[in-house]
Amino acid sequence: MSRLFTLLPIGILAISTASIFIKLCEAPALIIAAYRVGLASLILIPFAVRRKIWKGWDRNQLRWCVFSGILLSLHFAFWIASLKYTSVASSVVLVTTHPILVGIGARLFLNEEISFNLITGIALSVLGCGLIGYGDRVLSNEAFFGDGLALLGAIAASGYLLVGRRMRRNQDLFSYILPVYSTAGIILVGLCLIFRKPFLGYSSTTYLFLFLLAFIPQLIGHTTFNWALKYLPASMVAIAVLGEPVGSTALAYLLLNEELTPWKVLGGFSIFMGIVIALARRH
Repeated sequence: MSRLFTLLPIGILAISTASIFIKLCEAPALIIAAYRVGLASLILIPFAVRRKIWKGWDRNQLRWCVFSGILLSLHFAFWIASLKYTSVASSVVLVTTHPILVGIGARLFLNEEISFNLITGIALSVLGCGLIGYGDRVLSNEAFFGDGLALLGAIAASGYLLVGRRMRRNQDLFSYILPVYSTAGIILVGLCLIFRKPFLGYSSTTYLFLFLLAFIPQLIGHTTFNWALKYLPASMVAIAVLGEPVGSTALAYLLLNEELTPWKVLGGFSIFMGIVIALARRH
């Protein structure tokens, strides 16, 4: 399992770039979400053709993959929209409360063990997220609406990880992620058309960030975690995803000159310790 401890940090770093790219994109939230998974799906198609991954599908698997894609599209739609109404820290803190829901769901629906280490890891990680967002609270109706969207994004993310764990036990990585990403992309494109969000007319810089969003946090980051779901319980992968606020905070400090407060440092340390304690149960 040494590959897990090599690839998971890469996945964490990759998804940590998402909020940076989103903030730099001058486009509506739905457009950003649609481009993210839509471009990722298009990039995967040549690999799918070469590997003929559709030969391993059956109707039941496809139904679950479509359901996972629906959850992924909802997660992105809610979370990216929340970034337009509330602060990055508040949004990321709320959307990363999903390990609690994943832990409960994994026990109820997947019959996975919830160990003391896992509970401790969840507690420390969620505490760390709370510390990061503590000094970034904004009391307004707009921020409250954004916080609600982030919470809905957390619920959708929980379902996405649980379905991924169920499917990845016996399904090849590429035969899983292509229909999932494609379903999410089609749904998000449809929502953009319904709400009349324009796909064209943005700056070349925005298109560059949209491509990077598809390639780095989606293809590298999300795919790494979908790969890990074959080997780790969904609740443990959910905790690993909580490394995102740490990475996002560090990148925002380096690239966007955002202040690195003591609360963020303390919260980052708490999340890191939570991840280490939760993953330590593997040995």
